[in-house]
Amino acid sequence: MRVARLALPARSPAYATLDGETAALFDRAPWLGGTPTGEVVAWSEAMLLAPVEPSKIICVGRNYAAHAKELGHDLPAEPLLFFKPPSAIVGPGASVQMPSVSARVDHEAELTLVIGTRAKNLTLENALAHLAGTTAANDVTARDLQKKDGQWARAKGFDTFCPLGPWVDTRVDASFLGGLHVRCSVDGVERQHGRTADMIFDVAAVLVYVSSIFTLEPGDVILTGTPEGVAPLDHGASCTVLMEDADGTPVFSLTNRFLRS
Repeated sequence: MRVARLALPARSPAYATLDGETAALFDRAPWLGGTPTGEVVAWSEAMLLAPVEPSKIICVGRNYAAHAKELGHDLPAEPLLFFKPPSAIVGPGASVQMPSVSARVDHEAELTLVIGTRAKNLTLENALAHLAGTTAANDVTARDLQKKDGQWARAKGFDTFCPLGPWVDTRVDASFLGGLHVRCSVDGVERQHGRTADMIFDVAAVLVYVSSIFTLEPGDVILTGTPEGVAPLDHGASCTVLMEDADGTPVFSLTNRFLRS
């Protein structure tokens, strides 16, 4: 099932499940106990907003060995965590504003976990049961500021630096989560391609580690790291995060245009 958040004419945004060209509206997010309203509307990609409104965005750094190597870093012994602020979120098709204080803004395609039920101190056996599903993210990074600051809050946290979407896919079985292809293309040219099977810490391990530190609330998101191939973006670039299942069937396609302030 695909769960989206829609901008509807002359009314507040609404959550919905998507089926073909129609959307069945909910009174709130399903992971917050939402139920169908009975109303069905047509939808298009232009109507899609970021599909979650999290209380926190937790990110895992250097979770692919090849990416850690390309940045000249050692492999982490345990998940390396940082935050993005919720104010960084934008949805599919929205513009990403590259700040004038940064000369290098990079793309980072990432599988993103959406928490479905309140979670603390999860185990490998029960972790996946606490997921509502997954979505795609672009962990936009001002690479020069990341190196300059020595910590990542500014480099990762500018407004618009967390595109999310286009929807939440509710499949949460281990074979699906471990078999995804994670890709990123810029102006039609592929730059990143990795597989979630290559993550140093898999989805369940990430959930166990994160929940041992933070209480996870429904709708919170966890970005699980990016494959190798990160690179700078030019003004006007169109960047697409694409994810496919093990058979090559598209699951997510998230496109945003990057503009220089």
